[in-house]
Amino acid sequence: MVDVFRHNAAPYPASGAWFPGDPVGNRKFHTFATDRPFSLEGGGSLRDVTVAYETWGSLNSDASNAILICHAWTGDSHVAGVTGVGHTTSGWWDGVVGPGRAIDTNKYFVVCSNVLGGCQGSTGPASAHPDDGKPYGLRFPVVTIRDMVRAQAHLTDALGIKRWHAVIGGSMGGMQALEWAIIMPDRVGALVAIATCAEASAQQIAWTSIGRRALLQDPAYNNGNYYDAGPDGGPWVGLSTARMVAQVTFRTDSRFSEKFARRFKTLNFNSDGIELFSEFEVEGYLDHHGDKLVRRFDANSYLYIGKAMDLHDVGRSRGGVAEAMARIKAPTLTMSIDSDILYPAYQQEMIHNSVKNKDPRNAHVTIESIEGHDGFLIETVAVGAGIREFLGSL
Repeated sequence: MVDVFRHNAAPYPASGAWFPGDPVGNRKFHTFATDRPFSLEGGGSLRDVTVAYETWGSLNSDASNAILICHAWTGDSHVAGVTGVGHTTSGWWDGVVGPGRAIDTNKYFVVCSNVLGGCQGSTGPASAHPDDGKPYGLRFPVVTIRDMVRAQAHLTDALGIKRWHAVIGGSMGGMQALEWAIIMPDRVGALVAIATCAEASAQQIAWTSIGRRALLQDPAYNNGNYYDAGPDGGPWVGLSTARMVAQVTFRTDSRFSEKFARRFKTLNFNSDGIELFSEFEVEGYLDHHGDKLVRRFDANSYLYIGKAMDLHDVGRSRGGVAEAMARIKAPTLTMSIDSDILYPAYQQEMIHNSVKNKDPRNAHVTIESIEGHDGFLIETVAVGAGIREFLGSL
């Protein structure tokens, strides 16, 4: 049988999660819920919860210069910095965070934590269950964006930060930032929500569902019990396929056409003509992104975090979105990528229009870009300029 899935000779790990004993890199760790369980919004609880985080800059004497950055679906705490021991990729927002950059680490104390349910040091499905020391797998309870934020609040207390100067995030990070400003309005000095939404739409849930189905149909997924499968034994086919589906929604038709057109990566012929599995360049691009994710992420975390995004609805149990948004006290910057097909600009405009605090610093910025949703990560000059101007108004 032709192996149409493998595009890299190096073995795939059963899970790309970070595990205790792996190089720590710049991670730090905070553990809570050691005396009593951490109750979750959807029911269930967790004990001995760890939050992995990284920091940049210095906290000033009154802890008033702290900024929290929240990451997206497959992000982690490594928002800035180089590839190296403990970090297989460079910082995912390196062009925005750092000395002299829009979020200036010479001025601000910047914190980014791996979310609850993640796989890069925070407690998640790949973590050891306290009862038996084996990975949680599907024993891990469902977590929501609100649970992620409440876990971050425990870290915030441990760092001695009573109020964030700003909470900033794009995509799922923007969902967290919104929840921070709604759950704890007095602890958020300013809010920046980029390429995100107040509630997941049916289409957004549909896209997540397709990726979820692709992963679950991989026989190697084994009902979430794949951690001891060894090299190439895990659900890398399903996870890489799920990532490929998502990657299409992250970009645009124009960008794909400009970058790849209809060019072939391989065009092979046999006695019957063109081979069925000759690849277009765009297929190679998707293969590359699937391959990268399998090597740094965990399949179960992908499912759990995706479900948290599907469940995102700031209006749940709060009387609706309008009532929830009315709780926000912080000056708010919303930012859209005009070509975003996954989180269309109208969703950020709705957030902007729903903030009722009448703060004159409230602002909405639209970034013109061919890059689509990933523009919030790629267009660092334009995105950074908007953030810099907003932070300068505070």
